[in-house]
Amino acid sequence: MDSVRPSRPPAAPPRTAPVAAADARRLAGIGLWLVLLPLAGWAGLRLVGAEPKFRWSQAVSFTPYAAAASLVPLLAAVGLRRRATAVAAFAVTASLAAAVLPRALPDGNPPADGPSLRVLSANLYHGSVPAGALMDALRRHRPDVLVMVEFTPETSAALDRAGVARLLPYRVSAPEPDGQGSAVYSRLPLRADGPPLPGEGPRQIPALLTLPDGREVSVVAVHACAPSGGWRSGCWASSIRALPPAGGRLRVLAGDFNSTLDHAVLRELIATGYRDAADVTGKGLAMTWPYLDQPWFFPKVAIDHLLADSRIAIRSFATSALPGTDHRAVVTDITLPAAS
Repeated sequence: MDSVRPSRPPAAPPRTAPVAAADARRLAGIGLWLVLLPLAGWAGLRLVGAEPKFRWSQAVSFTPYAAAASLVPLLAAVGLRRRATAVAAFAVTASLAAAVLPRALPDGNPPADGPSLRVLSANLYHGSVPAGALMDALRRHRPDVLVMVEFTPETSAALDRAGVARLLPYRVSAPEPDGQGSAVYSRLPLRADGPPLPGEGPRQIPALLTLPDGREVSVVAVHACAPSGGWRSGCWASSIRALPPAGGRLRVLAGDFNSTLDHAVLRELIATGYRDAADVTGKGLAMTWPYLDQPWFFPKVAIDHLLADSRIAIRSFATSALPGTDHRAVVTDITLPAAS
């Protein structure tokens, strides 16, 4: 008697090329949305100015890179002819571009034909910049005002020995260890404008510069707390809000704000009547940190600024490397309005 062999189910027909292509397009569409949704969330938070506490105050600094990255899903969606995804991607890219691109476009200036000043500001990285390098920078850039943060007693003494008084004879300084000190040096007469600003964190000191025509201009050395974890999270925003708003006496704020133009707290300060020098000159994407012990491809951010009263004309802005620090120095030329 012959054995009965169990029957096998018929083999599935081979997948046709159109079916496989459809599956690939579907997976590609899902992948596009997985890339696009975080960028959409980024654009939404940046648009409304919300700054939640899950490290967003650090991440939002990299908005220019997010804007560039948003082109990837947009171009892919267009290439794959996924209309709904392309429309959503375009909205995300447009929102991020609206926040970032104006920084690369120069603005106009108010009429100003008063005295001109050059301001050099630098974060000295716990006083690690050699005094000789600072003196070289002074001779090269010839500033009228030098603003330094992370200014230590050792740096102060070294600059005195190097003869800084021959170039900038006036100063208001508060040297402190551990990167907490600040200083303003000047070619023109200078005096303190009260005590350091209140608040935790590094010293932020106001000074009054006396012009040849007798007018006074306020210069504030800015060093906001870093927006990191622990107590510094609260210190960061409060140290920026402690800075004086624009109005009244002409004022310049210069230094390490530990904030970019993508931080709502900095934009709120600017909205009181300041202008950001880098943004005004179309160099708002000139990055200033970090440049020490980082690979070349590590993304940089623009956290060092000069804010000037909106009545002041901003003629030029540039960054400059200094040895021993992770920040680029900032060199800004400004022109004050004529005396009334």
